[in-house]
Parts: sequence; C-alpha cells; structure tokens
Amino acid sequence: MSGIRDLIRSQGLRPGDMLPSEAALATHLGVSRPVTREALRGLATLRILDIGGSRKARLAMPDASALSLVLDHATYSQGLSIQQVLDVRRTLEMRTVALAAMRRSDAEATELLDITTQMFTALEGGHAELMELDIRFHSLIANASGNHLYAMLVDSFWVITRQTWPIGWRSRANHQNRRDNIKCHERIATAIMAQDARRAEEAMSEHFDSAVSVLLRAGIT
Repeated sequence: MSGIRDLIRSQGLRPGDMLPSEAALATHLGVSRPVTREALRGLATLRILDIGGSRKARLAMPDASALSLVLDHATYSQGLSIQQVLDVRRTLEMRTVALAAMRRSDAEATELLDITTQMFTALEGGHAELMELDIRFHSLIANASGNHLYAMLVDSFWVITRQTWPIGWRSRANHQNRRDNIKCHERIATAIMAQDARRAEEAMSEHFDSAVSVLLRAGIT
C-alpha cells in the first residue's frame, strides 16, 4: 500500500483524480496483479481510494469513517470508559468552538441556530431525530473551525456517540432537564453567531460538565 501512496504523492494526485490501471500499477511497483488488487482494496477500505465496478481507482475525498471504526475498536479493546471518551471530546471541542466563533461563515452560524430550533421541536418526539441533530450540531462547529483535521477528529467519534447518546438521554430523566440541555446548545450557537469565543467556550464547557454529571448520576463512570 505504501508504494501506491508514494505514487499518489509523487504524481500530485488530488481527490477525484484517477490512478493508473491495475496492470500499470503492478508493473510500476514490480509486484503481481493480485498483490496490487489487494493493496487497492485495502486503501479503499481506509477511504483513501474509491473503487466502483470496473472503473479505475480514484483518489477519495477524506472522511472520518475509517478513523471512527479505529476509535470504536480502541475504545472497546482498551476498555475505555464513556467518561474517558468525553474527556478527549471535550479537549477537542473546546478548541473547535473557539475557532468556530472566530472563523464561522454567516451561513454556518445561521445553520447552528436553525439546528437548535429543530432540536426543540424534536424534543416532543422520539430521541432518534434529536440525536442526529445533536451530532450534526457538533460536526458543523468542527467544520466552522476552518481546520479539516479538527472536523475529521470530531466526526470520528460518532460511531461511539451513537452507542452512548441514548444513555445520556435516559439519564436526563425529565422533560425540563432535556430542554435545559438544548438551551445549552442554543447558548453555544448564539455565542458563535456573536463571534464571542470566550462565551462560546464557557457554554461548551457547561455542556460537557452537564453531560459528565448526568452520566455520573446514572452510575456511568
């Protein structure tokens, strides 16, 4: 796989660009076509390449899907707790929210506020829609930071989040507690709209304090 990655860089390929044929790659690398085919499949699994049907491989647009599976496996295999996962997320998102307040576009700020409005509406229904809105909210903040690596790192937690989010939902045992949680999201979005990095950090810190406290009360350590 390293030989193909070296070729990608030496040829200056960008997402969407097509790689040489499997036969040409095998000749270039000095290996058999089956070995080349397995390397291509491995890179496709990592979302470095996009392979579909009989088409030549193309360089894929980076996303967090492969990293999310690695984090999920690491969390399970190392026996990490939900609180430890939240601690890492907090470190990342305290930075992304400050950067988002300084760098966000008007469209991003407006969308964040729109999401909080949708969250209040979704509160009256089941929790599945609300979870997806919550995930979208944090992802948008990371994107608004202007640093794609932050966006990928934050997004990589969503496999884990989809497993743990319902625990937090059940731990917020009454309607008012759940509504207060959405109001905290609203304060984050309002601070980002105002481009007030300090207030955005304070609201995000409050959000994580609340999440940790709720889980502790539920016996989740």
